[in-house]
Amino acid sequence: MSRRLLILFFTLASLYCFGQDKTLEFFVESGITKSPLLKDFKNQKNSNAIDSLRIIASYKPQVTATSTNTYAPTYNGWGYESAITNVGNFSQLISVNKRLVSKENLQNQYEAINLQNQTLEISGKVSEQDIRKSITSQYITAYGDQQQLNFNNEMLKLLSKEETILKTLTEKNVYRQTDYLSFLVTLKQQELAISQIKIQLQNDLATLNYLSGIYDTSLSTLSKPEVEPTIVEDVETTVFARQFKIDSLKLKNNDAFIDYTYKPKVDLYADAGHISTFQSEPYKNFGTSFGVSITMPIYDGKQKKMQHDKNAISQLIRSDYEQYFKSQYVQQIAQLVQQLQSTDQFIIQAKDQLKYSEALIDANRKLLVSGDVRMADFILAIGNYLSAKNAITQTSINRLQIINQINYWNRK
Repeated sequence: MSRRLLILFFTLASLYCFGQDKTLEFFVESGITKSPLLKDFKNQKNSNAIDSLRIIASYKPQVTATSTNTYAPTYNGWGYESAITNVGNFSQLISVNKRLVSKENLQNQYEAINLQNQTLEISGKVSEQDIRKSITSQYITAYGDQQQLNFNNEMLKLLSKEETILKTLTEKNVYRQTDYLSFLVTLKQQELAISQIKIQLQNDLATLNYLSGIYDTSLSTLSKPEVEPTIVEDVETTVFARQFKIDSLKLKNNDAFIDYTYKPKVDLYADAGHISTFQSEPYKNFGTSFGVSITMPIYDGKQKKMQHDKNAISQLIRSDYEQYFKSQYVQQIAQLVQQLQSTDQFIIQAKDQLKYSEALIDANRKLLVSGDVRMADFILAIGNYLSAKNAITQTSINRLQIINQINYWNRK
């Protein structure tokens, strides 16, 4: 009994879950979570963290053990000159090297990695925004199919009721057989339209699941997408504009790095061990040595200036792209806002027209019972109502798509 109750519980629970509406955020979160590109950005940031540790480690004392053993035998005067080879050289050393680096130079290298992380962060946000935009757009499209399917199903129920009434009136000779057939054609066209919408809805849902990384072939019910336009006051705060600022900082950081590479380099070194030819008292050949190595560049054909000039050109290119983006951004947002306003006005006008179409259908339905309506007029009224309703649905979907475009460009 307990087992049967458990099976019944899970069965009812699964039915309840499958019956729930799926929201836009459900698909967006799935797409973001399963995106390999976003995971790649995260892993690259983890790799950069290791590079920061490597910088610290590279300036710590580097300890190396070396063993060099050479023997050059001679026979009857044949062989390498013993004055050069000493017949044999045997060395066992432990060496310590440390490069001295200024705090500013070290900070410059840390800053380079930090800027790489910021670039990865922004690239991740842009990629996430691309995912959100594409999934939202597909969700809105599928939701529009669903709305049209619901409306057309309701319209089919209404026409089916009218068909039953009309059939009875035709049998009583209130309407001609041709009138009934004309209405029946309209009914069949509505059934065909519903079949087409179902196919389109299935295709759009399959695409939505594909973009979200979800394996599901069922016909899901979509909740109304809750999207509202987000307008930012300053383009500088958007994620797209921030990339230009980071690129500028990276070029400045590179300029500083060029300067540091041309500054004197100081290395401290020391070693201890055993070096001997084993020709005379090798047990006394244990020792140590230490010193300082200084490297100072003097002239390299003005390559330093060339590198700075190249950076300056890159800065100009970056500035041109930034100004072009800002100009295009302002124009794009203004155009989208204008489209949104026009769409809102059209929906208001279409709803007014829909009221008259509904009133006309209601009047014709009342006259249908008494046989006082021309079938051509009734079918025309139905067609006008369908056109107005579908126009409102399609325009409402277009409105959501426009909002999706606006929100894409205004991500902070």
